[in-house]
Amino acid sequence: MSLKGKNETLTTGHYARELKLEDILKLKSQDSKLVSKHVADKLELEARKNWDLFYKRNEDRFFKDRHWTRREFEELVQDGCNGKRMLEVGCGAGNLIYPLLEEGCEMFMYACDLSPRAIDLVKAHVLYSEKNVKAFQTDITTDEVLKEISEESLDIVTLIFVLSSIHPCKFHQVLRVLYRILKPRGVILFRDYGLYDMAQLRFKPGHKIADNLYMRQDGTRSYYFSEEYLAELLVGAGFEIVSNTYIQRRTVNKKDGIDVPRIFIQAKAKKPVVPTT
Repeated sequence: MSLKGKNETLTTGHYARELKLEDILKLKSQDSKLVSKHVADKLELEARKNWDLFYKRNEDRFFKDRHWTRREFEELVQDGCNGKRMLEVGCGAGNLIYPLLEEGCEMFMYACDLSPRAIDLVKAHVLYSEKNVKAFQTDITTDEVLKEISEESLDIVTLIFVLSSIHPCKFHQVLRVLYRILKPRGVILFRDYGLYDMAQLRFKPGHKIADNLYMRQDGTRSYYFSEEYLAELLVGAGFEIVSNTYIQRRTVNKKDGIDVPRIFIQAKAKKPVVPTT
């Protein structure tokens, strides 16, 4: 990444927005002090513990219910989802599945998370019933999920702000496992952090682990995706891409005087039907 004139901006095809000189300098400063290999390895080993501590501190108060998912993904609208089977990966406290149930979506929903405490929160919800929801703890970077869900048995898998918390070396494994449990024509619905989101630019030196991968204060991690890299991952796992684009939003909190631009990435990918010979 080269610096040009004082007032010039850096632009290339895969950026969702132009980077100003101050943004470029922030990104360069992050490289001055990287997370040590020892700490990075420890974060990987203690990922489950760190997420369990996260839910111990925050319970169900941190993430807002995701009512927006039905506006973004037609597969979750009532007529499109009824009678289907879905898995929410990284379900947290159930902020995606319970709004769907409240709004009348009649499909069977699996919900899994790395944190046992998160699963306890899901099961404590007044709407939890194993007639339409089954929540379980699992590590989605392994094939443990196959103990709970049969291969080619799901219509929908959601990956909403989940893959970014996993080390990039395991991205392909996650997607291949999800490919196995989806039916032909089944879809992955994806949203996560986009490359050069404001949250990425705000990391100080000492928090960067690797390219576009960072450590938060609480020991959890955050990765920032480009369209090209996400497409490469999905195609590499065998999926056909239906859509893949940056989504620009704003985070506004008038009480705290916060109004910042955000960059997310949203995609839909389909498991193809393999012709029989």
